[in-house]
Amino acid sequence: MTLIKSISGIRGTIGGGVGENLTPIDVVKFSSAYGKWIKNQRNKDQYKVVVGRDARISGEMVQSLVMHTLSGMGINVVDLELSTTPTVEMAVTLEHADGGIILTASHNPKQWNALKLLNKDGEFLNAAEGQQILDYVEQEDFDFADVDNLGKINYHNAYIDLHIEEVMALPLVNVEQIKQSKFKVVVDAVNSTGGISIPPLLEMLGVEVIKLYCEPNGHFPHNPEPLAKNLKELSKTVVSENADLGIAVDPDVDRLALVDENGEMFGEEYTLVSVADYVLGKTKGDTVSNLSSSRALRDVTEKHGCTYHASAVGEVNVVAKMKEVNAVIGGEGNGGIIYPELHYGRDSLAGVTLFLSLLAERETKVSDLRGTYTSYYMAKEKIELTPDLDVDQILNSIASEYKSEKISTIDGVKIDFPENWVHLRKSNTEPIIRIYTEAKSQNEADKLAQRFIQEIKDLA
Repeated sequence: MTLIKSISGIRGTIGGGVGENLTPIDVVKFSSAYGKWIKNQRNKDQYKVVVGRDARISGEMVQSLVMHTLSGMGINVVDLELSTTPTVEMAVTLEHADGGIILTASHNPKQWNALKLLNKDGEFLNAAEGQQILDYVEQEDFDFADVDNLGKINYHNAYIDLHIEEVMALPLVNVEQIKQSKFKVVVDAVNSTGGISIPPLLEMLGVEVIKLYCEPNGHFPHNPEPLAKNLKELSKTVVSENADLGIAVDPDVDRLALVDENGEMFGEEYTLVSVADYVLGKTKGDTVSNLSSSRALRDVTEKHGCTYHASAVGEVNVVAKMKEVNAVIGGEGNGGIIYPELHYGRDSLAGVTLFLSLLAERETKVSDLRGTYTSYYMAKEKIELTPDLDVDQILNSIASEYKSEKISTIDGVKIDFPENWVHLRKSNTEPIIRIYTEAKSQNEADKLAQRFIQEIKDLA
């Protein structure tokens, strides 16, 4: 069993001992720390926080603890109940709230849950803000409201509908052409809140929807990470139903994976690449992804005569870079689309509509569209750390060894070779070094990863 406290929130497995797992006491402590941070940030008479959850089994229990803790601090709560991460993010700004909490462990299995924390802009907290909350948790110095000043909890069940309306109103979403295309789509929502957001959106667009696991009961029928090995049933159903494509989302609906008409994975890295291709064809501007994302986004950006930028790993870092360069589209290679015209957060609803707009306008099959992009292959490895290992010294030595190559050290060490790249970074949540590589064949990517694993071992 596990409890992980980090600057991006708290996550862990349900049950077990306090301080070792995500227990009710840990939830209350962390919610109290967040409430204290909200009050110190905003310093006013009335406070409001939006709270929503994915469909995992522990969600209702955890949400009740969170909301009543905030109420106990005198903070009003907007209860979205079952929702998606991007929906909660949008609700924070639409409610003019002081912050938001999303209760989801994203792609982790059902025994996990987590508190993801938002600021007044509906965006994840930065490192300094996250550290403040961790400090408050350790101090346990909380000031709760008296009985006449408890916060009120108000239920609001319309935000997924509002989210869908906002997405469909985007100027680049070609509603009429999508309707005319009469797409047939299979949706695997892993029995979470994608089931109450993606099918209604598609139906509004005139798409015929075949539902797989769209009942939001939290009983995940397979590992909820939207990877090829977990989506075999989706692939088979796309073929057997003669569908145009398959759509898979993770439990909180911020990662989007696509399957072509032949049941083959489109590639999670290429979700962002294809959507960026569409957006840049309509709106010129910069793009951003993190250092561990595919070079294919850079290729498609330069094809449109625009400039690509890389950020440190983590959504908050991607968003910061997007704001800095005024990017028109960005995201992460795990199927996360960030479209600032809507909001600064990974959003599968936006990704679905922009992808279908591209497909409808080009009047092409998903497999043929995929064939228009350069194929890259990635390897993802890791090395377990021992207490005596000086990771920073090892990474510095590697950076020095390859100083003649194009190097970035904003997040570990990334070395861009002419035909491939390697990214070495220390995990924020586990005692490991991650080794990501990309090349134009799987064999080459695998060999590059093994080469750097050996180099790290030689330096250890």
